[in-house]
Amino acid sequence: MIGIPEAFARSTVEREGEPGAAWLAELPRIVDDLLERWECVPDGEVMHGGVGVIVPVRRQAEGAAVLKVSFPHPGNVHEPDAFAAWGGRGAVLLHERDDERFAMLLERVRTSTLAEVEDGDEVVTIAGRLNLRLAIPAPPGLPRLREQAGAWEERLREDADELTHSMSRHVVGAAVATVRELGRAQPDTLIHGDLHARNILRADREPWLAVDPKGYAGDPAYDGGTLLKSRALTLLEADDLRKALHRTLDVFAEAAEVDRERAQRWAQFHAVQAAFWGRRHGFRMARGGSRLDWLTEFADRVAELLTR
Repeated sequence: MIGIPEAFARSTVEREGEPGAAWLAELPRIVDDLLERWECVPDGEVMHGGVGVIVPVRRQAEGAAVLKVSFPHPGNVHEPDAFAAWGGRGAVLLHERDDERFAMLLERVRTSTLAEVEDGDEVVTIAGRLNLRLAIPAPPGLPRLREQAGAWEERLREDADELTHSMSRHVVGAAVATVRELGRAQPDTLIHGDLHARNILRADREPWLAVDPKGYAGDPAYDGGTLLKSRALTLLEADDLRKALHRTLDVFAEAAEVDRERAQRWAQFHAVQAAFWGRRHGFRMARGGSRLDWLTEFADRVAELLTR
């Protein structure tokens, strides 16, 4: 049986509580069953992401592959649907799936990510071009982002009223306007839904391939916001933060062939969401204390600089 990485086990229990502990106890057996069923043999150390383990394996038909098993969560349901729709176009290939166990057998790629590339424009250009390739007609059955618009607006209004923050009424109002004007009328286009540099890995079949999609149907400009949110801290040393933020959006919009204004509005919406989320739940890199205070204030500033 495989060994469960200690850090992964600890974070899963901290996040999921007793259900997480029960799932971890079953995980080695689940992996063994899938290895036997899909005729795979382990081929390296067990790795992990935020919500799942990745077991390098070999199978006669495909050679090198990985077995990914995730904690059952609504956010992971449509990951295999997205991979199946793309068929390897800009993303890793899906070889097998077991939806009941939230498990997939996937093409193996390298462990180095786009986040390791130092040139910021190159990072954003590669991500934008992948975003363009992944934007295909969405198959039926995928969650439509427009269906979340009502909940987004309600949450923004509640957070603005209940939480202490430094964002002006105009900044929060701009995010609400984005939800009303863009959120409720999104195309039926398959998008990644969580596009950032750590979800883009070096590969051999293509130079870069996407992993860990949410599998939403929505506006391709939406992921300009998820990308910028993940890039914001890398811009801290910029002489002019406003200029650096807008440069990132310029490069993304051109590479992804999306409307520049829509990308900015979604990025501003994501920044406001992040500022409120951090105050309610903390961030992965800071759950409390002065570090969290600094991060939430920084999110406030980014949201202000992105507001038209």
